[in-house]
This record gives sequence, C-alpha cells and structure tokens, in this order.
Amino acid sequence: MAVYGYARVSTARQANEGESLDVQRRMIEGYALMHGLQLDEILIEEGVSGSIPLNERPAGAAMFVKLAAGDIVIAAKLDRCFRSALDALNVVEQLKARGVKLHLLDLGGDIAGNGLSKLFLTIAAAFAEAERDRIRERISNVKADQKARGRYLGGKVPFGYRVGADGTLIEHETEQEAIREMIVLRGAGMALRPIAAAINGKGLKVSHETVKQVVAQCGCSR
Repeated sequence: MAVYGYARVSTARQANEGESLDVQRRMIEGYALMHGLQLDEILIEEGVSGSIPLNERPAGAAMFVKLAAGDIVIAAKLDRCFRSALDALNVVEQLKARGVKLHLLDLGGDIAGNGLSKLFLTIAAAFAEAERDRIRERISNVKADQKARGRYLGGKVPFGYRVGADGTLIEHETEQEAIREMIVLRGAGMALRPIAAAINGKGLKVSHETVKQVVAQCGCSR
C-alpha cells in the first residue's frame, strides 16, 4: 500500500510564496500521522487552475499513473482536487474501481466509505461548483461594466482607437477620419477592397476585413 498526498494552488503567486502549499502539506502530514499512515510522497500542483480535471494536471496525471489497488490519496480540501460535482463523482468512482481510497480532510477523511459519505460529497461538491459559478458571474459582470465604460479588455485594439493610460479606449483622429470616409464610400456602393485601397493610398494600412468590420458596426455593410 502506498499513501500519496496531493496539494494544489491555482496561481503562480501562491506557488512562489508557498503559504497555501505549506498549510496543505502540514494538514496532510498531520492527518497521516494521526491515522498511522506512512506518506510515500506529496505531489504538488503549482499554479494550476482547478478548472482542469485532476487526471489532466501535471502532478495529478503523474499520481494517477502510480496508483494501484490498496493505495490512499489524501488531500486537504475538496476544491483542491475537483472542478465540479460531476468531476468529483466521476473521479471517486474511478478510484473506487481501482481499489484506491480518497481521504479529503474537509469532509472528515475517507469519503468513499459509505452511502452517507457519498451523499455528503455530492452536496459539498455541488456547493463548490455553485461558488465557482458565482465567481465567474462576478468576473463577467465586471468585464461587462468595463466594456460599457469603454475600457480596453485585451486583445486587438479596434481600428480608430488607442489605449489610454487609464485603460480606456481613446479615439485616434486620423483613423476616425478614415472610418468616416469608409462609411461614405460604402454608402456610395463601393466594394470593400477598393475602399481599403483608397484608405491605404492615404498612408494608412487597412485590409478589406477591417473595412468590413467598420462598416458592419455602422449598419452599412451592404
């Protein structure tokens, strides 16, 4: 029988500072000592998102390769291992089929021992999933608010704008004038490629795809 500990932090900053990892490591070592278990190894997952399935993470995948019947995996918390309720239940079933026990300290230890433990795991995992959904919703709301206030959210800067020092999009007058000309030419029935050529002839560099995006935004794409 081999006994493995598993610890994870989701950000590089946490991994570098080591505080969260040290706490998890001490919890795992303390639990093993209290239950007379000899730890063979504690696998550390540094800067890896919980959205990645356990068996697809670097340390998690390495652990799965080693696991054999009779082995035990110890982790400090449910959310260090799993990304969702479905993920948690699937992995637990895989481990049970292989004869491997999973001990989660925040759920009181061996969580696959009986039906009540499985029910508790289902409920707890569902709550963890709901919390992650709330976090994603908050992030989405923040991004929507920033977009409404004209803040740059990353990616390619739209033609006609520059990113200001405060992160807002600022109109670039020369390109804005080109946008106005594109709209006029398109309204007169000119095709996209000739419009791009006309704008490029004035010292700007645009493609017909850029012209297409600009005129589409003003509702004059035809």
